[in-house]
Amino acid sequence: MTPRNQEESHPEFWINDAQSAIEARLRYIKATGSARNVVMFLGDGMSIPTLAAARTLLGQRNNKTGEEAHLSFEMFHTVGLAKTYCVDSQIPDSACTATAYLCGVKANRGTIGVTAAIPRRDCLASLEKSSHLKSIATWALEDGRDAGIVTTTRVTHASPSGAYAHIANRDWESDSDVIDDEYDPEICPDIAYQLVNSYPGNNFKVILGGGRREFLPNNVVDEEGKFGKRRDDRNLIEEWKMDKIARNSSYQYVWNRDQLKSVSNNLPDYILGLFESSHLQYHMEANEKTEPSLAELTEVAIRALSKNKKGFFLFVEGGRIDHAHHENFVELALDETIELSKAVQRATELLSEEDSLLVVTSDHAHVMAFNGYTHRGGDILGPSDSIGDDNIPYMTLSYTNGPGHRPHDSVNRVDVTGDENYRQLQWRSHAEVPLDSETHGGDDVAVFARGPQSEMFSGLFEQNQLPHLMAYAGCFGPGRHACSSGDE
Repeated sequence: MTPRNQEESHPEFWINDAQSAIEARLRYIKATGSARNVVMFLGDGMSIPTLAAARTLLGQRNNKTGEEAHLSFEMFHTVGLAKTYCVDSQIPDSACTATAYLCGVKANRGTIGVTAAIPRRDCLASLEKSSHLKSIATWALEDGRDAGIVTTTRVTHASPSGAYAHIANRDWESDSDVIDDEYDPEICPDIAYQLVNSYPGNNFKVILGGGRREFLPNNVVDEEGKFGKRRDDRNLIEEWKMDKIARNSSYQYVWNRDQLKSVSNNLPDYILGLFESSHLQYHMEANEKTEPSLAELTEVAIRALSKNKKGFFLFVEGGRIDHAHHENFVELALDETIELSKAVQRATELLSEEDSLLVVTSDHAHVMAFNGYTHRGGDILGPSDSIGDDNIPYMTLSYTNGPGHRPHDSVNRVDVTGDENYRQLQWRSHAEVPLDSETHGGDDVAVFARGPQSEMFSGLFEQNQLPHLMAYAGCFGPGRHACSSGDE
């Protein structure tokens, strides 16, 4: 769909807007310092109701009433709100939002690292180099700093891809996906290929997450017995290794938790960790012997990147909050949020507030509702104290749509508390509208910041301003910088 405001197709529109917003903040905010290191934490789908429910669950797990608890980053002294719409869509996906919060420009739904002049799936249009956007990871590399990505999803998934890919369709994670859409991957390279063989991804010092299948040929079985997806017979893991050998750099590829622990004792120049064929397992369902936690991944990444005395940019995603919400798996979604909180807490312990900026936010909301009139300390995962006018219970946490819908009979709703698998991990909270996958929400998302220039992240602002604000604090990338404008 053509944007109503044609100017929004041009990156300058969004870049100028972000720089103007920085200038406006400087008139009333007295922030100090500059950041050597910048870490951006993203809770994919971490809506404000998700935050409230997750903190309550955390408190109740610690035998408290729960409502008074807090997630680690909720203690940061600066809080703001970001508007998440994309150029062609009122309610966004994780691709256009990644382009906004990592590249500083809003784009069309389903596209990554390109301007809104590129429609989704338009391979040929995306070849126009002027449409390609640099990410904050690229800005950091160009300044002599290091960069890396950590995620609980595939490393080729929409959110982390915003740090390195330029592509007209977020689903083109391997060459098979490009071919299935009847395009030539030689013309429009897939996301995994770009990560390994193109700048800036091939310069990332740390790549940790899932997605082995996108890197392996479809006749090759990985370490856990799963086939790859690629049809070009290329083994991109081996190509990654050969590239590091050609650079005369130390490197390590790891695929399980023990190997990650081992490599953390003698950190190489480059680390590639792919811990699952697809996404990492949900934390509550994971094999702790083979699957590292998000906090463990974050610690290794920070320690590895800290070898660069000039500093680094790191992107860390708790990506499976989103997946659990899509499935109406409410307990899993809240637990994944708590896991992100643990990762942020570990970062605060490893990095000084004096020289490291931590920013925690979400890409978009979800349609989980926190409702009813339950008493203080009531089970956050249980039914509300009140019942419907049909005398049937309803859950404190439910969804406006999704696979948790139960068809009503001619008189009553279904009493979900009577389900055979009620309250098991993959029990679905009820949903009003039947859908195979619950949708995102159009709500604003919270932004939390700690460290140099963190006060700049207050107020309500466009999501694409985030990388410009981080770069301002870090004194790298385009535009005005804290250390060169008298604001340090």
